[in-house]
Amino acid sequence: MGDSSSGEEEGKVRGGRQELIVDDELREMGKKAAWSVSSYKPGNAVLSLRDDNLDTYWQSDGAQPHLVNVQFQKKVKLQLVVLYVDFKLDESYTPGKVSIRAGDGFHNLKEIKAVELVKPTGWVHISLSGNDPRETFVNTFMLQIAVLSNHLNGRDTHIRQIKVYGPRPNPIPLQPFQFTSTEFVTYSAVR
Repeated sequence: MGDSSSGEEEGKVRGGRQELIVDDELREMGKKAAWSVSSYKPGNAVLSLRDDNLDTYWQSDGAQPHLVNVQFQKKVKLQLVVLYVDFKLDESYTPGKVSIRAGDGFHNLKEIKAVELVKPTGWVHISLSGNDPRETFVNTFMLQIAVLSNHLNGRDTHIRQIKVYGPRPNPIPLQPFQFTSTEFVTYSAVR
């Protein structure tokens, strides 16, 4: 597929990538979280979202919105949510409008990103960075992915995989940050 999901315009995400390509500066954070869903059909539970198998999927079973909850024991920095969805296989089960919410728990979730997926097939990247260039990540205990509607007015939804990424920590935490530009090195206190 020629279209890339990286070209978000007016909250719309088109296409998708067949291969999962993520910046080396990021690490997958999902294994540190407790995952839950609002509903599921037997055999298509939350584990299908994290099994690294594109042939399995979570299928909701109930009224919209369909929710995937990702809860962390401590506050984490998150930068990117990546969904694998397949309009060609799932048709009306494919998410159409998705809301990403963050907060300390269920009581104070706030929407941080809303996107419309346009017949996506493949890995769809949803950046969590804000409009301000200094807002490159979200610092949160909980992330919620809400499927607000599906393609073709479908009722239940299919999501084949979900990955959540945050920035890699400094590899040497007690070591001060190493400036590389001449201007920063000039004014650095450490020489």
